Order: sequence, then structure tokens, then C-alpha cells
Amino acid sequence: MMRKLHHDDAVFDSVLELVILLNEDMEQGLGALGLTPSRAHLLWELRRRGPVAQQALAAALKITPRAVTGLVDALVASGLVTREPHPSDRRAALVTFTARGESLMVHMAHDHEAIAHALFGPMSKDELDAFAGALTDVTHRLRAHLATRG
Repeated sequence: MMRKLHHDDAVFDSVLELVILLNEDMEQGLGALGLTPSRAHLLWELRRRGPVAQQALAAALKITPRAVTGLVDALVASGLVTREPHPSDRRAALVTFTARGESLMVHMAHDHEAIAHALFGPMSKDELDAFAGALTDVTHRLRAHLATRG
């Protein structure tokens, strides 16, 4: 016998469906650009931080320096980033965008804005504010829950 879903179970199921749909959209979009989610995440961090050392990218992405090296190597090979000499640390290099990488990020930012507009554009300011507030609260509770799990 199937149990009846409680309201919070149904809401959680809707959130999971949203996550799945967003993930499918992201993977399709990134795949069309020849990117993996990990490489795209690095590119977004690089866009946010500007030219940056690999150590800073590793910390931002919460991965090992060795893993960042692999991601940067792949992005260098695909012509999206370069390693440039660090101006004050001869042992470090700065990861920077190539012109092709910058162009790709403009394209990705446009796609990001388009999906945001498709999802949230029809909402009134009050609806969007309420949704944003609830989403922030849920995100904080999830982070707290995950922190207790170790």
C-alpha cells in the first residue's frame, strides 16, 4: 500500500524534480559547448575572480591542487585559458582567459540570463521576493544539516 505524501514530502519531490531538470539543461548546454560541469565551474570562478593562481581556484572549488591542474590543463588544451607568469611569485602562474574563453563566457552568461528570465520573469516582485527568501532559508537549513553529518 502506498503511503500518502505529506505536504513537505510533495514539496521536496518538486524540489528534486527541479534539480533534475536544471541538471539536465546544464549538462545539455555544457555538452554542446564541449564542457564538463567541473570545467564550467572553474570558468565561472575565473570569471568572478579575474586572473588567479591555481591554488586560489582549488580553494574556491574545494578540490585538490592536482585536480585543478587537470582541469586547467584541459581548458588550456581547448584554447579557453592560458597560464601567465605571476607578477610577484615566480613559482606561481595566473590562469587567464583567452579571447576564445572570454567569448565563451559572454555566451554562457547570456544563456544564464535567458534561463533566469524564463523561470522568474513571469513572477511579480512580491512572488520573486518570497521565493528568494524561502530559497535562502532552505539553503541555510540544508547547509546546517550537512554540517551536522560531518
